[in-house]
Amino acid sequence: MKIAFVGKGGSGKTTLSSLFIRHLAANEAHVVAVDADINQHLGTALGLDEDEAAALPAMGAQLPLIKNYLRGSNPRITSTATMIKTTPPGEGSRLLRVREDNPVYDACARTVRLDDGEIRLMATGPFTESDLGVACYHSKVGAVELCLNHLVDGPDEYVVVDMTAGSDSFASGMFTRFDMTFLVAEPTRKGVSVYRQYKEYAGDFGIALKVVGNKVRGEDDLDFLRAEVGDDLLVGVGLSDWVRTMEKGRPAAFELLEADNRMALQALQNAAEDSYELRDWERYTRQMVHFHLKNAESWGNEKTGADLAAQVDPAFILHEHRAETDATQPA
Repeated sequence: MKIAFVGKGGSGKTTLSSLFIRHLAANEAHVVAVDADINQHLGTALGLDEDEAAALPAMGAQLPLIKNYLRGSNPRITSTATMIKTTPPGEGSRLLRVREDNPVYDACARTVRLDDGEIRLMATGPFTESDLGVACYHSKVGAVELCLNHLVDGPDEYVVVDMTAGSDSFASGMFTRFDMTFLVAEPTRKGVSVYRQYKEYAGDFGIALKVVGNKVRGEDDLDFLRAEVGDDLLVGVGLSDWVRTMEKGRPAAFELLEADNRMALQALQNAAEDSYELRDWERYTRQMVHFHLKNAESWGNEKTGADLAAQVDPAFILHEHRAETDATQPA
C-alpha cells in the first residue's frame, strides 16, 4: 500500500507517521518510508540523531540518476532531459519495487534499524542556501513523484510518505498516488481546517481519506471531531508519555507504547489493508497521465523543448504484476 500522512503544521503528522512505520515493522511488513516534508523530521522521529538525519542523501540531488534508471529502454522518452516529475512509465520503463535492490535505493535510501525490524528511509532533502529565493517546495519533491509513478507494490508492502504541511501537496498530482491518505487533526477548529480543503479536492479524484484525531484527551475531543468530519474520523490517538520520551531522545522499547495507542495504529493498518481490494490500477494510471498532460501543457513542453504528450503509452497500465515482467530488464 502507498500511504500518505498529511495535516497542518504542528498537528503531529510526522510523529504519527513514524509510529505507524514502527508499527508496520513490528508486524513484519516491508516498508519504504519517504520524508517529503521540506522540514525534514521523519529521520529523527525514527530514532536517528541529528547528524545521521542530516546525512541522509537528498532525492532531488539524485534526479539525473533516477531519471536514467527509470527511463530504461522506453522508446517514447527520447532522453532523460525530457523527463519531468510527472513522466509516466510505459513499455520498456524500469519499475521500482519495495523488496529489491536497485541503483535508486543505493543512491537515495538508507536502512534504519528499529526495535522490531528495519525499514528503508528516503528524503527529499531540505532547502539549501542556493535554493533561497529561487526554488520552491514542489521542485524538491519532483523526485518523489517520479518514483511513485514508477512504483509497484503488493501485499505486506508499504510505502509511507510524510507529506508537507497544509494543503500544498495539491499543487502537484502527487496527492493521487496513494491508496490511503491519513489526515492528522487536533480536536480544534484550526486542527480540522485543513480537512475541509482536503475533503473537497480529494472527492474530485476519488481519494480515500481518513481522519486521525491526535492529542485526544477524552470523549469530548472525539465528539468534536465527529461533529466536524463525520464518518471520515477513523480513530483518536491520545497524549503519549512514550512519545514524550522519544522526542527527548530517550525512547523506550516500542512494545511499551500505550496499549490504546497501539490499538489505534492497528486501526490505521486495518483501514489501509481494507482499501487494498479497492485499488484501481487503471484509474491510477489514468490520473497519472492526466497530471502529466496538464504539466506538459502548462510548462513542461516549453521547458524541455519537446512534446511531452508523446511520452504517454496509451496501452500501458501500471499494476503489481508488472513487477514480475519488469524484473527481467537489465540494470
